[in-house]
Amino acid sequence: MSEHISYDDFAKVDIRVGTVLAAEQIPETDKLLKCTIDFGELGQRTIVSGIAQYKKPEDLIGKQLPYIVNLEPRMLRGVESQGMLLAASDDDGVALIHPERTIAPGTRLK
Repeated sequence: MSEHISYDDFAKVDIRVGTVLAAEQIPETDKLLKCTIDFGELGQRTIVSGIAQYKKPEDLIGKQLPYIVNLEPRMLRGVESQGMLLAASDDDGVALIHPERTIAPGTRLK
C-alpha cells in the first residue's frame, strides 16, 4: 500500500473529463501518443500519454477520459504535455476509464 496523503492534498488534484478530438503517435517513439483534448470552458489542451503500445490513435477519437489538468506542463519528445491521462494497467496492458454516459467536457470528478 502507498503512503497515505491528507484530504487537503487530494483536493489539490484537479481531475476533469476530456473528449479526445485528435490523436497521433509521436514520431520515433513506441509508447507516446499526442492527443488534443476538449475540456469545455477550460479550452483545448495537448496531452501526451504513454499508451501507444496498447491503443491506436484512431480508437481514442471521440472518447471521454479522465485527466489531471493542474499538473505543471512537461516537455516530452519536443511536445508540451498539459496534463495527464488517468488509466489502469496490469500485465495485459492499459485499461481506459470511461464515464458511464456522455457528460460535458471539462466536468470535474469529485
